Amino acid sequence: VGDVITQSFGATEQTFPGVSSGNDSSLLNLRYAYKDAYAHHVTVLASAGDTGATNYESDGTTLYPSRVVGWPASDPLVTGVGGTELNLDQAGNKITPDVVWNDGFGAGGGGDSAVFSRPLYQIGVAKTVGGSRGVPDISMSAAVNGGCWVYFSFLPGNSGWFVFGGTSEASPIMSGIVALANQVAGHRLGLINPALYLLGALHHAGVPGTGIVDVTSGNNSFGGVTGFNATAGYNMATGWGTIDAAKFVPALARIG
Repeated sequence: VGDVITQSFGATEQTFPGVSSGNDSSLLNLRYAYKDAYAHHVTVLASAGDTGATNYESDGTTLYPSRVVGWPASDPLVTGVGGTELNLDQAGNKITPDVVWNDGFGAGGGGDSAVFSRPLYQIGVAKTVGGSRGVPDISMSAAVNGGCWVYFSFLPGNSGWFVFGGTSEASPIMSGIVALANQVAGHRLGLINPALYLLGALHHAGVPGTGIVDVTSGNNSFGGVTGFNATAGYNMATGWGTIDAAKFVPALARIG
């Protein structure tokens, strides 16, 4: 029904039965919705997680002591959205460039998939991701300090304004940007990752007007697990960095 789907849920790949022992069927059998979305040119985005380069074990409270990533953000048919932190004045103007979200409340998720191999659109970043699907693909605002205001009207006795942060903020923001690009293009863009990685590569080569903005400061180390550093170009702390929507929307609409 919708042209763009955004998801804020996820689970560590290794928490699916059998994955840790090499049997990925319990996870792979859940991909039918993403395959259907792909076939109908529906864009699917997912939050990359709020615990940096690690994620929760099955109990939902204990963090893995090593690097892991969450699904569905790790799915090759999904655009995984990581987190940045903004430094703005009261008028909303940027004081300093964005950095990786890592503020003590959480950190943007990222790393290599243990289930999915490197998709074709990541061949240009093979030196970074190796033979695995790398996450995230792009990042947007996620810091809890400076999160977005959301009005809840469906909580009995507890309606009102709440501050939301984390990559559960970032993925909906990115989905809105994709929806704008759909409108400019006049059609569904479907899986945007091939176009996103082309725009990232063009930006890294110095081509102007892509709307890609490098994030070069910070890392997503969290919970005692060493993460990844932000760099110019693709990295597993922020993906290609973040977005200047005014430039990115028409660029994505042209090639998406």
